[in-house]
Amino acid sequence: MLNYRHLYYFWIVVKEGGFARAAERLDMAVQTISAQVRELEKSIGRQLLKPAGRGVTMTEAGEMAFNRAEQIFQLGEALLDEMRDAGEEGVARLAVGLSDGISKLAAHALLAPVLNTPSLRLLCHEGEPAHLLSELALHRLDLVLACQPAPHNADLRVLSQRLVGSPVDWYGPAERVRKSSRAGFPHCLADIPVLLPTRHGALRARLDRWFEAEGIRPRIVGEFEDSALMAVFAARGLGVFPLAELGAEDLSLLRGLRWLGRAEGVVEEIHAIRSRRGQHHALASQVLAAARS
Repeated sequence: MLNYRHLYYFWIVVKEGGFARAAERLDMAVQTISAQVRELEKSIGRQLLKPAGRGVTMTEAGEMAFNRAEQIFQLGEALLDEMRDAGEEGVARLAVGLSDGISKLAAHALLAPVLNTPSLRLLCHEGEPAHLLSELALHRLDLVLACQPAPHNADLRVLSQRLVGSPVDWYGPAERVRKSSRAGFPHCLADIPVLLPTRHGALRARLDRWFEAEGIRPRIVGEFEDSALMAVFAARGLGVFPLAELGAEDLSLLRGLRWLGRAEGVVEEIHAIRSRRGQHHALASQVLAAARS
């Protein structure tokens, strides 16, 4: 039977980039860890690591073993999380992945229907879509909210659906909005500082096409992955910014922001992605049902 302790030592060596750093992390002797990895190679019958400069690198078999080890130990961490939750009577856990580029204010609006759930434990993780989908496949996430649907991949057993397509409006500090209104919207955007989402998200591409269609060359002074952070900088006077109508209710938390105009034809899409095994998660289903209604 596979010795999982040996596998764990091999996994740490690869993640740390060598035996010395692995030994430091594990507070063990280098020779001990090296011997454990050799035992693993002996039991598998394949060389997993080979010298590379002052460190080591994986062989082809080593890459296969590392990928499986990643899955095994991530599942182990998920098991511990689930057992901790199971030990706390009445805890309602919802783990949500928010992809880079998605409007965090809009995401908050979508999650609002479950925020008053008694004994709620909400975990929100941000990251690249590919990483979040791998976490979803390992059942470490119950739901992923992304600005585009899941890619077509037979190995990804996920359900993907478009939740909303929210119109996009422009906001800015009251004084700047008042002065800009004289030039008329949207052409005033060529003369005032503009904040935009980064190119991580699909919304940026839609806004770029809208600027081109309107014949506007914006004076971009800031780019943000987080819409909430963008709103804070706008409220401090840095510039005007676009925001999906869905997340506009939270702007009441920031004083002094005013509506400037609507980017006609531009919408921010948000897609919900779930694993097939997790499609009956009660809180995730409640979020989706509220969005559809």
